[in-house]
Amino acid sequence: MATKVRVAVVGAGLGGVAAAVKLKEAGIDDFLVFDRNKKVGGVWHENKYPGCCCDTPVALYEFSFAPNPGWTHLFPRAAEVQAYAENIVENHQLSSHMKLGDGMASAVWNEASNTWTLKTENGAEYEADAVIAGMGQLNRPSYPDIEGRDAFAGPSMHSARWDSNVSLKGKRVGVIGSAASAVQLIPEVAKEAAHMTVFQRTPNWVIPRNDREITDEEKALMMTDIELAMDLGKRNRDLLYDNADHFFWKAFEWTPEGRASFTRQAINQLEAQIPDPELRKKLLPDYPIGCKRILICDDFYPTLMMDHVELETNGISSINPNGVETTDDVQHDFDVLIYATGFETTGWRWSMEVTGQNGQNLNELWEESPEAYLGVTATGFPNLFVLYGPNTNLGHNTITFMLEHQVAYTIKALKALEEAGAKALMPSRAAQDRFNDEIQKDLAGTVWADPHCASWYKNADGRITQNWSSHTRAYAAATANVDMADYELIG
Repeated sequence: MATKVRVAVVGAGLGGVAAAVKLKEAGIDDFLVFDRNKKVGGVWHENKYPGCCCDTPVALYEFSFAPNPGWTHLFPRAAEVQAYAENIVENHQLSSHMKLGDGMASAVWNEASNTWTLKTENGAEYEADAVIAGMGQLNRPSYPDIEGRDAFAGPSMHSARWDSNVSLKGKRVGVIGSAASAVQLIPEVAKEAAHMTVFQRTPNWVIPRNDREITDEEKALMMTDIELAMDLGKRNRDLLYDNADHFFWKAFEWTPEGRASFTRQAINQLEAQIPDPELRKKLLPDYPIGCKRILICDDFYPTLMMDHVELETNGISSINPNGVETTDDVQHDFDVLIYATGFETTGWRWSMEVTGQNGQNLNELWEESPEAYLGVTATGFPNLFVLYGPNTNLGHNTITFMLEHQVAYTIKALKALEEAGAKALMPSRAAQDRFNDEIQKDLAGTVWADPHCASWYKNADGRITQNWSSHTRAYAAATANVDMADYELIG
């Protein structure tokens, strides 16, 4: 017999943990959080490659309801973020709600009972009134389609599936990829490898991170006056937030001032850290800043200047047992290959199969052009609430801000449903279409819409399916209240 719960939260990353905190605060105590991992933290638990780090300042990245005085750097390291998630679970006494080590395999809407029937990967069955899907976007490793990729005789690994048992010390290492995860791991791998070749397909715009350690003395000083420290922390967070939400956004809004300012930042860093003009030329993008993810890093360029590190910009024609052959017919021999090639993006393809009204499969529906209402709810899928859904990714600011507002919106929707005396709700087709028409119109004025710019933010037809179209303040306003006129009530 299926176990009955009011809410099933799928995914114990930061979104799922935040949902658990706020459900409990709202007096909704009948919920469970499922994750196939044995620890909470999501991608911060899964990504263990050397140098793995958040590229958002920690003052912005931590949740507003869970400040942490123990961070060691201005930009938090992966293990610290994972520990931060564990601490939230402990501090809010959420352990009894956690079902870890057993991922959710399927969720099927039962139109007779107006509930979700769920089955885990281990075969356990549950019935839930509502499902909160906190499964994220960037968690399925993407491998390049290269001839002979499985032929390499030595160890190979994806950055998101790091094998710490493979020693890199004194080895010849090939790194395929030069984007977000690559610029973090390359400086660390270079410290171990005897020789390293970085295969770059497309150069990226890189701006300074200006990261540094938070010293013990600074922490001790702040602890001498907790009230003042909290006030200063809030003011610092507000300042960083305003800068990200207004000034950084201008690079994507494609104002003349925004593109000039951030292009200059990136070129200044390139020129300061790469004195070799030929190497600079290889690293200078030929597309406008912002159309692809802007990388925030201090030590990638200096690493490329090391004698034992080489940047290869010729394409890869094939992989063979000894290494990589490039399109100029040069063989590059390696002991280890690392794929820093990112994640599957535009097609959601959750590990959980979601079947809604009339047998609609969400993975199939969202394969080419995912869309939702406010990125949270979807017509045809009653009482399904998505965290970090379509068109809620950011090029600026912090995703935790979006998660907090999505969770708050979900709680309000559950309360509104209860007050209405109905069993389920979902957005009307008209409301969902209206929202998506408006957001696509707004996105048409951003740099991501440039037809000459290819990125994971948009699908093959050029529709921008990933990113929010404005300031995060605008998203906060859009999700501040649940407009029941936009919803259909069921039961």
